[in-house]
Amino acid sequence: MKLAISGKGGVGKTTLAALLAQVYADQGRDVLAVDADPSPCLAGALGFPEALRAKLSPISEMDALIEERTGAKPGTVGGFFTLNPRVDDIPERFSVTHRGVRLLEMGAVDLGGRGCICPESAMLKTLFTHLLFRDDEMLILDMYAGVEHLGRATVDFVDAMIIVVEPTKRSLGTAVQIRKLAHDIGLTRLWLVGNKVRNDDEAAFLRANTPGLPILGILPADLAVQEADRLGIAVYDHVPVLRHATAQMAENLA
Repeated sequence: MKLAISGKGGVGKTTLAALLAQVYADQGRDVLAVDADPSPCLAGALGFPEALRAKLSPISEMDALIEERTGAKPGTVGGFFTLNPRVDDIPERFSVTHRGVRLLEMGAVDLGGRGCICPESAMLKTLFTHLLFRDDEMLILDMYAGVEHLGRATVDFVDAMIIVVEPTKRSLGTAVQIRKLAHDIGLTRLWLVGNKVRNDDEAAFLRANTPGLPILGILPADLAVQEADRLGIAVYDHVPVLRHATAQMAENLA
């Protein structure tokens, strides 16, 4: 199963990505988690030890590798370079594994359709396509607010996109925008997850205002999430209520 997780910045998509990855890993599934956010923080949410985190680096920032594979220096626009560079060895070479979750930091460049033709975008687009074609049992993509990585040629290989929202009109407005972008490329398998929900009124607000999307589940607000971050430990371990709620979502997705 291949899941893309998106949402407005700060809504908790990385928290959900970490929870889902660990839930599936503890079930004995083969899990590859990919941090495709410009500011990677999935390793922290998963509680990866500092020694392993030090070995991670976003692929988009590996200038020497990008030049080697594409034939052009990062930062250049136009000119000649390989549009389909070799990437099949990257997930194994540049990922680290902890408690059954293999983690790769992809990073990001401007892939928003504004004419960016550069070695970095060629590298990431090819890598993203390769990840979708791999036979990992579970692929968890922690994305930023958009679907630029999801081209029409690969959309059929994403089982679902989960849009994380808070119980606010602004957050739901972003979900509407993401839904439109997803529909524009043919991705219609979408779910909504409410996060940081403090009470029944906020849960009811989400259910009453969902932008035509089914609600996969709701995660209650819990200050222990911030505490886990300060302590450098996994949310999965530190906040049992979120672990149990996410396990139910994983069961519903099966």
